[in-house]
Amino acid sequence: MSVMPELHGASSEADVLQQLPEDVRERIKDRWRIYQLRHHPSWWRRLMLFLSLIGPGILVMIADNDAGGVITYAQTGAMYGIGFFVPFLLLMIPVAYVVQEMTVRLGAVTHRGHAEMIWGRYGAFWGVFSLLDLTVANILTLVTEFIGIRVGMSVFSVPPVLSVAVAWIFLAGTMIFLHYNTWERLALWIAAGNIVFVPLAIAAHPDWGQVIAAVGNWHIPVGTAVGAFTYVILANLGTTIAPWMLFFQQSSVVDKGLTVNDIPSGQADTAFGSLSMGIIAIAIVILTGTLAYGHLNAAQFDIQAILHLLRESSLGSVGTALFALGLVESGLIAAIAITASTSWAVGEALKLPRSLNLRPQRALPFYLSGILSAGMAALVVLIPQIPLGFLNLTVQVIASIFMPAAMLFLLMLLNDREIMGSYVNRRWQNYSAFTIVGFLILANAVYGYTVVFPSA
Repeated sequence: MSVMPELHGASSEADVLQQLPEDVRERIKDRWRIYQLRHHPSWWRRLMLFLSLIGPGILVMIADNDAGGVITYAQTGAMYGIGFFVPFLLLMIPVAYVVQEMTVRLGAVTHRGHAEMIWGRYGAFWGVFSLLDLTVANILTLVTEFIGIRVGMSVFSVPPVLSVAVAWIFLAGTMIFLHYNTWERLALWIAAGNIVFVPLAIAAHPDWGQVIAAVGNWHIPVGTAVGAFTYVILANLGTTIAPWMLFFQQSSVVDKGLTVNDIPSGQADTAFGSLSMGIIAIAIVILTGTLAYGHLNAAQFDIQAILHLLRESSLGSVGTALFALGLVESGLIAAIAITASTSWAVGEALKLPRSLNLRPQRALPFYLSGILSAGMAALVVLIPQIPLGFLNLTVQVIASIFMPAAMLFLLMLLNDREIMGSYVNRRWQNYSAFTIVGFLILANAVYGYTVVFPSA
């Protein structure tokens, strides 16, 4: 990167540039633009510098409010109201930030993706383990994204085959034909649609005094079954922090070409994304907690029942259509991010040419690994009579079960001074991360106990 300033007007350097791999050339061009913005201290260029550096943090967090997450939050509000889960989701904002900020530092310091770091540092066995963990979790999570797209488009009477097929073709096309920078900007525009759930929550006219009171009460409804409640907690955890997020953000930081100088911008990017994720998740719980909680059989509501209830409520057909569009957008942006995370991880593990800056003829195996996994998930969603609501919650629980192993790898890497140098985790970051891992293990253990001993 140090040769970038001399590239201007130097034909010999330009010749060297042309001899570099295509993905490296594209990253150098992006870094040259960053260099120019950073060394021209006008307010406009400072703004453009910030806008150029943001992306991975916002994308990973908004994609975390995926279709599966929207459905989970909607079902959570319908089942338990706002008493417990509003403060719980507020707590998830710093949890998500603590986890994802580590991937920013790891990617910026090492210039290597998460799968490549695990494979290179801990050997083939753990590399294969982490890759299989990620791939299985990603395919299952992609199933929930296509569920959201299918259900959302059904509100507009679009046949499932058409909606799922068009979505798969779209995400394949964005990966294959767009360079990283264009891909990221398009994804950010799609992600902006996630904000639709906030005005819908306001339009539901919740009791804001009750919402504020819930923050300090952590109220659990009387008669709540421990097993079912723990299951829903795990589902909400699984949609807040998931293995694909670690792989996606670190590889995205690498493909974007961020360096240690960009870590503060990456941290701000992640913080803004975490806050946005939390606000939108809480808005969905407030929405269904206001309109669905307390209705007969609300605990058994699936997403279709919730959509029907919204149509019959004060939101009417317009509000239902907006909710459905938000559901489709959530599934689409998450499918884009998760498919890319699979491709990056497989490419890093198998040492394939791996960058969204590469043309398809140069890196077809890299693109196909993610696209085919998305195709498998799309086919599952088209199975007749498949229980969409149960499948969605189950996938989120599985993601929370897989997360402790992924977190432990991340923590070992972030505490390896040979790799991270002065950017290793601070003590408070380790305490926070181990607390998160401990809570995940405890929640999984409680749920497992209630499954084995239901009478307890």
